[in-house]
Amino acid sequence: MADVGKPRLVGVNHVALEVGDLDAALAFYGAIFAFTQRGRAPDMAFLDMGDQFLALAETAAAATRPVDFRPEGHFGLVVDDRSRAKALDEAAGARLVEGAFVDFLDPWGNRIEIVDYANVQFTRAPGVLAGMGLAFGKAVETRRQLADKGMAVDAEG
Repeated sequence: MADVGKPRLVGVNHVALEVGDLDAALAFYGAIFAFTQRGRAPDMAFLDMGDQFLALAETAAAATRPVDFRPEGHFGLVVDDRSRAKALDEAAGARLVEGAFVDFLDPWGNRIEIVDYANVQFTRAPGVLAGMGLAFGKAVETRRQLADKGMAVDAEG
């Protein structure tokens, strides 16, 4: 039951990561993911994810983090091919995190989990998928989980 009078969480517009070297970060993330750069400022770059974005911010704090820095938290990036992302993580020099998930640490210690679009309840509106040039759907179990919440998607969504 929603709390009356409180704003309701409805999504994520962007995530901002601190990196020690913006050009190195663009090269690192570009070795793993296909993306369009939405914009750039002197110490920031914005990686387009349809109607969301990943912001990379160059900071002195990130530049001086110890090599073994490991944050307590993480966030998940949704991709169309998780197995391919894992191979590219390794090739780019990411530090893989042991466990059941596909998690890695970037060169500045940011922890990212890679999740497959077909198997998570996160959905894209058909128009956003089309605008991103993507055409894939959800796994049967994921569609059932969404339907149980009253959020049915067709086999293509």
